[in-house]
Parts: sequence; C-alpha cells; structure tokens
Amino acid sequence: MNTSGNKISLTTFGESHGVAVGGVIDGFPAGVSLDFDMVDSALRRRSGRDLATASQRAKAEQDEVQWLSGIMDGVSLGSPIAFMVANTAHRSADYEALRDVYRPGHADEAYMLKYGIRDHRGGGRASARTTLPYVVAAALVQQLPMMRDISIDAYLVEVGGREFSDNGELVDFLRGVQAEGDSVGGIVECVIRGLPAGVGEPLDDKLQARLAQAMMSIPAAKGFEYGTGFEAARMRGSICNKQRDGIAGGISTGDDITMRVAFKPTPSIIIPQKAKKRMPDGSVSEVDLSVGGRHDVCAALRAPVIVEAMATLVIANLIG
Repeated sequence: MNTSGNKISLTTFGESHGVAVGGVIDGFPAGVSLDFDMVDSALRRRSGRDLATASQRAKAEQDEVQWLSGIMDGVSLGSPIAFMVANTAHRSADYEALRDVYRPGHADEAYMLKYGIRDHRGGGRASARTTLPYVVAAALVQQLPMMRDISIDAYLVEVGGREFSDNGELVDFLRGVQAEGDSVGGIVECVIRGLPAGVGEPLDDKLQARLAQAMMSIPAAKGFEYGTGFEAARMRGSICNKQRDGIAGGISTGDDITMRVAFKPTPSIIIPQKAKKRMPDGSVSEVDLSVGGRHDVCAALRAPVIVEAMATLVIANLIG
C-alpha cells in the first residue's frame, strides 16, 4: 500500500531514480495559511547536506517542492494537495553494474522474488528517498490548529553503539568509519509533549501500535520501543509500576511519550562482501561486491526529521 492515514491521508509516488517523488494529501482542511519555509527547513534536515559528514549525494540534493494543486495564494483550498520534488541529483549510471546483483542488506532480492521485476537504480521504492513526501506532508500538518500545542522532537542519542556528548568527537568517529569503507547504525529518540489524554484506541488500534507501524515503515528501521521499552522486562513490578510512559492500555495519559527507533548501518559499503547475482539462465551465483558511490556513513543522522514526520502524521489522524 502507498496510502496512509484515514482522516488526513497521504498517498506517495515515485522511485529514487525516477523523474520525481511526491504525494497527494487528502482531507487537509481549507483556509489554512501555510508557511512554506517550514517545509524547506524540514527538507534541508532530511537531506543532511548541512552535516559535517554529509555524503556527496546529500550535498547535491537541493530539493524544491512544486505544488500542483490544493493551494492558492498560500492558503489551503480543502481539495487534495498534490506536490512533487524532482530527482535532480541522481546518477543512475552508478547502478548499471548492479542490474542483476542483489546487494547484501538491501531489498533487491525480496522485490525480485515478490514482483519478478525490480528497479535496480538505488533501490526504487525501497530507497530512503521515498521518505521525502512524508516530511513535506508533516511540515504542513504541523501547522494545523489542532497540532499547535503538541510538540514532537527527535534527536540522535547513539551512533555505532556509542553516545557522544561532543559533536567534534562524533564527526571524528564517523570519518574514521568512512575511511575504513564501513558504516554504522544509530538510535533516534523522539519525545511527544502536549498530547491530551484519551488519544488512541484499545486493542488493535493502540496508540503505541500506530506509532510502531509508522516508525517501522521507515527504511533501515530495525527496532522500536517506547517508555521503559525492553528495560521493563528487567524490572520488578514495584519499580515498573512507578514509571509514567505516557500511554496506558493503548491510550494517551497526557504525560510525555518517549520512543526510540533503531536504524541499521547503511548497507552499501566499500568493504568487499558476498552477494548474489542472477545469471541469464535464471540461476543465482555468488560474487564479490564492493559498493562505491555517494552513500552515508550513518543513515540515522538524517532520521530525526523523518521520525518526527511519521509521528506527526499518526497523531494528526488520531486527533483530527
């Protein structure tokens, strides 16, 4: 499915190396004066081009939104808001040698097994490029009156299994990993403040379940927890019962909600790996693969704004 949300829905389209990526937002109310600088700021964070360890690709991404419908003179019309962002920085030729190779850690083989065809240029719909429409949509949704008293803030808390209090130390660490031709993962923490009590439903539509589904839809996401999370399994009941996680029985309590999302290392690395290659006769052989190109040493660095966007869209659909 390419559509999420039942009150304010977002349908996304596009592949990482196609003409463009974009979306259609339906259910957005009329008469909202929109601040497009908020959209540009969010996209700049998503691109990661301001990071000291930004990849060449991140630095090249100058994303500019083209608004196709649903807005006039900066005000929402109540009709579907359609938008697109041209893919101007892609270099599809970099992937030609991978046309029949299934890169380790990527969705290449899974897509081929399911559909019998795949877009080998950067991963197609499995690419992190497809998170862009969510960031755009969330930047608009944040401006709705019902969201004004709710803050959703995400930040990186761990990289490569380590916590860094000094940004310079983090940069040195990442450059060292990059020099080795390797990559690392990270953990993003997100805090939701100001959410009123009573948001969420029992059983199948619990608030934490909706948040977990959204977070685990982000490419490279490998784990989700909220509140005491997995640590609760190591606590005594007398201790755990004192914790206020912001959610009880799947329903918000009015307290702050803290959640964490784990992201795996960027799978495209220079260090040689074993990979599967589909042969002309349909058989599969094993080959040595070293993936060059413009890849992030840590994809989690760009993830906070995406986590915020996914949480924003979930909350808006539950309270809207």
